[in-house]
Amino acid sequence: MTARSRYRNSVTVTLGGLVVLAWALLWWLEQTPWGAVFHAHHGGPGAHAGHGMSGGLMAVFFVAGWVLMVIAMMLPATFPLVEVFRRLVRRRPDSGALLALLVTGYLAVWTVFGVGVYGAGQALRLVELPVAGGVAAGALFLVAGAFQFSQLKYRCLDQCRTPLAFVLARWPGNGSRKAAAFRIGAEHGAFCVGCCWALMLLMFAVATASLLWMMVLGILMAVEKNLSWGRSLGRPLGGVLLVVGLWLLAVAG
Repeated sequence: MTARSRYRNSVTVTLGGLVVLAWALLWWLEQTPWGAVFHAHHGGPGAHAGHGMSGGLMAVFFVAGWVLMVIAMMLPATFPLVEVFRRLVRRRPDSGALLALLVTGYLAVWTVFGVGVYGAGQALRLVELPVAGGVAAGALFLVAGAFQFSQLKYRCLDQCRTPLAFVLARWPGNGSRKAAAFRIGAEHGAFCVGCCWALMLLMFAVATASLLWMMVLGILMAVEKNLSWGRSLGRPLGGVLLVVGLWLLAVAG
């Protein structure tokens, strides 16, 4: 095995191992009362599991769980970008650090989004809107379905689907390579959030079988971003989500 092959395999094993570890931790979390805290969004049986925890601790717990979800669901969809970047920097002595900064930048943007999701959830609880769980789930499906038809989604998706052009347009001829690596990861993360945020929020529309639901959503987002026919999936998927959302609202009503 050549040095190049060993390096490529080490990157694959490291990222693959990180994804597997995230899924394993999420599975373990589901077996504990704290998993109910994270997934109990509509006042379900786990909604009281976090009583007694401070607001700061609950926020840390939520964000930690969110990061695990992003690693498990979204990181695999970035492998084409990581592979392009790996080839670009493979001859540099600091290639490992540059790859780490790329992934860190990507995860940082999703983490900021997760903090925003938590903050929005807390704000809605303070308002104490009289919304039933079925209505909230239906509304999330309608939002996600409608966003599948928006131009913003496809503009962001186009950036995600061209990793080579994306990296080459942002890799500097001079200056700090480490800052550039982090920035490329962060910008890719921003476009990824831009095209996938609505589907990601569907995590909070299903209170049961959450790991299976996470896997389904992760596969859908990866297909949209990376397969040649993925773009054609968007609008039919949007139609299905709209129908499900209307059905949930009808049942809740």
